[in-house]
Amino acid sequence: MGRLMVDGGEIHYEIAGAGRPVVLLHTGIQDARMWNREFELLTDTHTVIRYDARNHGRSSTATKPYAHHDDLRLLLDGLGIERASLVGMSLGARTSIDFTLTWPDRVEQLLLVSPGASGMTHRDPFVLDQFERLKTATDLEGVVTPIMRMWVDGPHRTPEQVDPAVRVPCLEMMTNTVSRHAPSFAIPPIEVGAIDRLAELAAPTTVVLGDLDSTDIVDVAERIGEPVVVEGAGHVVNLEQPERFAEILLKSV
Repeated sequence: MGRLMVDGGEIHYEIAGAGRPVVLLHTGIQDARMWNREFELLTDTHTVIRYDARNHGRSSTATKPYAHHDDLRLLLDGLGIERASLVGMSLGARTSIDFTLTWPDRVEQLLLVSPGASGMTHRDPFVLDQFERLKTATDLEGVVTPIMRMWVDGPHRTPEQVDPAVRVPCLEMMTNTVSRHAPSFAIPPIEVGAIDRLAELAAPTTVVLGDLDSTDIVDVAERIGEPVVVEGAGHVVNLEQPERFAEILLKSV
């Protein structure tokens, strides 16, 4: 484990293994622990890096404007890694896309899972309803519940229909991130507006989509390319269908 000083804060990271570098980038409001299985899986064949994005997990809370994709650049620079494959889910995919558009020569391959993209517009009625609930939240549970509904349960399931083995760790990670970093959420990250530039992605790219995810994520995934659809999965594909995801991962990096 290590901590890297960045402008205005610190990034908590882990690195293990040897071989071609792969970076695992987590979903929004969760943290790098969501990659526990994949981190161990790849260490036999790759140098594997995972980290908590700023305002998430054990990394620091932002006190001034920052950019997730620039934090990734600083991390790679600090580790002496010139070029890597990026495996990003949701926010992690959003960061990976911004990074690739800004520094294309530093990306070997992309695996974009449940991808968001900077500049995207949310139109899914279920997601919009949860955002409205967020606006009126007055306590920790009131903030975390709509986030869980959007990005774990999704529009097609009730919380009771999601495996507790998936839901419980996601709830713990989200509760930890919100309780530690909520004051900084008013400082939005600087992004590149990638939604209209997805055709510029030149690195070999695999897109993965759970069949129970929101239409907003489906739209982004299909704009990037023909997605590999994983049945029986919502937004956190790797946690819901770990064996299937492992197959895709090993073929993509």
